[in-house]
Amino acid sequence: MPLYSSHADNCSRPIGNYWHTTVELEPDLALALEGDQRAEFAVVGGGFTGLNAALQLATEHGADVALLEAGNIGWGASGRNGGFCCVGGSKRSLSDLVRHFGHKETFRFLDCQMRAIDHVRNFLDTHHIDANTHSDGELSLAHRKKAMHGLEADAAQLRKALGIDVTLHSKDELEKMGVAGPEFFGGATLNRGFALNPLKYTLGLTKAAKTAGARIHARSSVIRIDRKEGGWCLETAQGRLHARRLIMVTNSYLEEDLPGAPFSALKGRLLPVLSSVLVTRPLTAEEMAAQGWTSHQMSYDTRRLLNYFRLMPDGRFLFGMRGGMNTTPRDDMEMGQDIMLDFFRIFPTWSDVEVPHIWSGFVCMASDLNPVGPLDGAPDAYTALAYHGNEVAMGSLCGVAVADMAAGAVTSSDLPVVLRGPLKRFPIPRLRKTYLKVAYRWYGLRDEKL
Repeated sequence: MPLYSSHADNCSRPIGNYWHTTVELEPDLALALEGDQRAEFAVVGGGFTGLNAALQLATEHGADVALLEAGNIGWGASGRNGGFCCVGGSKRSLSDLVRHFGHKETFRFLDCQMRAIDHVRNFLDTHHIDANTHSDGELSLAHRKKAMHGLEADAAQLRKALGIDVTLHSKDELEKMGVAGPEFFGGATLNRGFALNPLKYTLGLTKAAKTAGARIHARSSVIRIDRKEGGWCLETAQGRLHARRLIMVTNSYLEEDLPGAPFSALKGRLLPVLSSVLVTRPLTAEEMAAQGWTSHQMSYDTRRLLNYFRLMPDGRFLFGMRGGMNTTPRDDMEMGQDIMLDFFRIFPTWSDVEVPHIWSGFVCMASDLNPVGPLDGAPDAYTALAYHGNEVAMGSLCGVAVADMAAGAVTSSDLPVVLRGPLKRFPIPRLRKTYLKVAYRWYGLRDEKL
């Protein structure tokens, strides 16, 4: 039984996504798969990971690759996220990573995150893509006075053990930086990362992959995958794709009950979690000054159920939050009301500001880590997914990594241990949303009371 209603996977429904107002979508950019076709590599999923994989296979390995995307390009998470190209990729804390994997492997994982940010920046520069980038690093804001102790501890550990510098800020210093609000009691700046328009990045990847020779097929939802002729046969509503090797990078948008070994290998191992985003109309200079927020630094608070936000180059303000247990038209409306309440509580002087865009989508969680590697039980098949809300950077670099692995250029041992599989199954997978509900209540209590 699906975790969420069919509304979640309805690729024809409008999303309310602000990013779609910033681009002119080209109807012929990616046509649906038709008839019987063949390729050396089949990539399932047209987000950051799949597009980077297709581009890497075509450019660095000279491979014949075809990518299948269920919706239009940018319909899923890669075209509707908050646009934070920053460190992250595992739900584990820094101290937890060190405790489980040691300083060396933790440093390798953090270095991978830094390289992931550089990878995205280099792509945008090389291909001359104007993705409305801004922000010099990221700012973590203590939502309670005691939360500042955690930021101080993380900063000390990053400096001492890993040689990574973090700048701490008092509440008064934040206000001088143009970062003021009733729930900000201090902060920490990591001078890595930047913000961008994710849909412009996604479309730029699509065009680059096509130019390199990859075949990109939108509106080509895979309904069955069979093992045939020593390879794979992927069936869509309008055609079939026969491929020697398979890369599954659907992330949260996986219909895990579909027939075929690759779907079975992922069944019960992922937990899609809803995240909502709003974007205001452009704010005036007077409105920014009244709130005390004039900074363009991408920011987030220290809640486990975090809020993330940034003032964009055109003066609009983006605000996101976790939450929600289902997505239907009614649930989406209720989530819209919830995010407005959170936004106005944290930025009270903007309570009369119009909010023309509210939408939601899935973040992909796993029970443990975010593996890149062979897909269990499926020969010549590979996967990369579950970035825990940090898919812009890590999803991009993992696309390159899984492409190199599928092409035989690297093995799992070349990756940090944190990124190696296998992907574990949730205990009693049908109870995944029950686990999530319990976790939300516990995190909410920890965030506000403990």
